[in-house]
Amino acid sequence: MDVKSRGISLFLLLSSIFSTSFSDSDQVLNSKKPTPSTSVHSLASSVAFQIKGNVYPIGYYTVNLAIGNPPKLYDLDIDTGSDLTWLQCDAPCKGCTIPHNRLYKPRGNLVKCVDPLCTGVQSAPPCAVTNEQCDYEVEYADQGSSLGVLVRDYVPVKFTNGSLARPILGFGCGYDQTHPGHNPPPSTAGVLGLGNGRASIVSQLHSLGLIRNVVGHCLSGRGGGFLFFGDQFIPQSGVVWTPILQSSSVQHYKTGPADMLFDGKPTSVKGLELVFDSGSSYTYFNSRAHRALVDLITNDIKGKSLTRATADPSLPICWKGPKPFKSLHDVTRNFKPLVLSFTKSKNSLLQVPPEAYLIATKHGNVCLGILDGTEIGMGNINIIGDISLQDKIVIYDNEKQQIGWASAKCDGPSKS
Repeated sequence: MDVKSRGISLFLLLSSIFSTSFSDSDQVLNSKKPTPSTSVHSLASSVAFQIKGNVYPIGYYTVNLAIGNPPKLYDLDIDTGSDLTWLQCDAPCKGCTIPHNRLYKPRGNLVKCVDPLCTGVQSAPPCAVTNEQCDYEVEYADQGSSLGVLVRDYVPVKFTNGSLARPILGFGCGYDQTHPGHNPPPSTAGVLGLGNGRASIVSQLHSLGLIRNVVGHCLSGRGGGFLFFGDQFIPQSGVVWTPILQSSSVQHYKTGPADMLFDGKPTSVKGLELVFDSGSSYTYFNSRAHRALVDLITNDIKGKSLTRATADPSLPICWKGPKPFKSLHDVTRNFKPLVLSFTKSKNSLLQVPPEAYLIATKHGNVCLGILDGTEIGMGNINIIGDISLQDKIVIYDNEKQQIGWASAKCDGPSKS
């Protein structure tokens, strides 16, 4: 089913050794681990980026990241659901659809399989040959994937205290991408992995002593917003916190359990574990929770001049009115708010008003942006995607192992 404009990013990192290999000249650049060049005092500041994009019709949010020497800007899909940052590689490539001048060209800076960074993306036994390249495979929950090789390069950043740094960080150079579904892949140069694993850009900057191990974003419902690394943009008050659940397998920003309220009243949907994932355009519930929500909404809108719009291909469940809707504001009064109540955290409520679970389509209809994840092979996984994270500042604090959020305008970062 064609339900989204990009893949769900919740990931599994799989070990693999590929037959594709770069030339010997590309494998000899850095025989020793590079030392970062920086003028920033330890944990002195934060980094902020302007975000572009929206939930609909674009379907993803991006930032520009400078990489290389001399630096070149790459637009990357921001993704808290995966660790590894990767760029489309200037190499024999499958699934690479962007212009050639936006591909990343490795130049002897491949990461070796004995490098500690390699163990962050592979679960296979140590390599047989010391100077083998470190291959990776990232497989996403919607069956999309990226295969490639790890590289290291300069990632110059400007900190909010005015300092500049040129750390050398590891990321993927992807030469085999798959994109499931009927929609075209995002026209971005790659993915900015912001998860809490060792391979993420944030974790690497933290390990170099440059920032606190904190990442946050503010996605505007009007489009755009901002992203930040470090802890300087956390509001002093008004933030609701809940612990990150520890997992014995793949690490995610998972929270819960949470009960769902509809129009302020308890429902049968209880005990949900939820993954906060900026790499997913929409929110996904398991079939049981999704069916209960659809029934609640369907019963509530009876008699409100709304009928199912089965011809709208935008999302699986849509409604039309007596005349086309020009915006969400024309219709949100007909829908009730949702609340996710985190039962192990005192007063931890995630408010989900109608504009955080509906979209107004180009066909003049309104569609439900909470989808059935079980139906597309996600099992019992529940994902809080971009649609429900709009107009909130969301903080992923890896040092305190907690996620926080607060209502915000998302026009731009302001230091607390």
